[in-house]
Amino acid sequence: MHEWRGLPAIALQLPGGDSALIALQGAQVLSWVSQGQERLFVSPRSAHDGHTPIRGGIPVCFPQFNQRGPLVKHGFARTMAWSGQSEDAQPVEGGGLQITLRFEDNAATRAVWPHAFEALLTVELRPGALTVRLAVHNRGAKDLPFTAALHSYLQVPGAEQVELQGLDGLGYWDAAAAGAVADTYPVQAGAVRFGVETDRVYPRAAQALELNADKPLLRIAQDVPWSETVVWNPGPELCQRLSDMAPDSWQHMLCVEAAAIDAPVVIAPGGHWQAAQHLRAL
Repeated sequence: MHEWRGLPAIALQLPGGDSALIALQGAQVLSWVSQGQERLFVSPRSAHDGHTPIRGGIPVCFPQFNQRGPLVKHGFARTMAWSGQSEDAQPVEGGGLQITLRFEDNAATRAVWPHAFEALLTVELRPGALTVRLAVHNRGAKDLPFTAALHSYLQVPGAEQVELQGLDGLGYWDAAAAGAVADTYPVQAGAVRFGVETDRVYPRAAQALELNADKPLLRIAQDVPWSETVVWNPGPELCQRLSDMAPDSWQHMLCVEAAAIDAPVVIAPGGHWQAAQHLRAL
């Protein structure tokens, strides 16, 4: 078992140098190194006390996204301990490794969310690529409704230098707009660019997205059950007010999130749901 700032974590390492680090708190991927570069952002001021949400990496938002419901913001899964061991990592085709972490209902979750469930988070590391897959099993006798997201914080060389391509022509809900109204949707024209607070919910694009600076950085794709894509950067003003971000952290990160949030996913008793986000270094 490895550690991250004193917290238990699991490390995956490939012979060519690619690596990943996953905290047991929240099954949260905290590092993905490919082609010698760190591809994920973790705030230098992020909490590491074992129960406060960790700002950065790939938090698992479940069973609620943001404040769209009665639960704690982004749900309870990201602050609770998941089970998994480094020796559980298995080889996969193409010279990779994968590991699955597990989280199930307990007295604490049932006190706020009365459902019997099993959640599995599979991290698959291949040369040049990272896939993160969330699976949910309804182990109860009634329907299980939830919203969820993989809240991926991608490291960028400078927020004002990058653009996100692949969302052109899609209408989006702008959460950062003053008085945003859910039935009025701006339409994306060209690439998404950054420099002020950006908080948008797009429908999932048919093709993979591409994050570019002066050169291509990442290709980002998500499975069909992730019906939305959230794009977030706090910009300089909001970043100043976030206690777990440095004042310039907005320049170094961009969230591109695979999400199922506009309508709850509903799993029948005994049923399963799963979906992945796929990241590839360019």
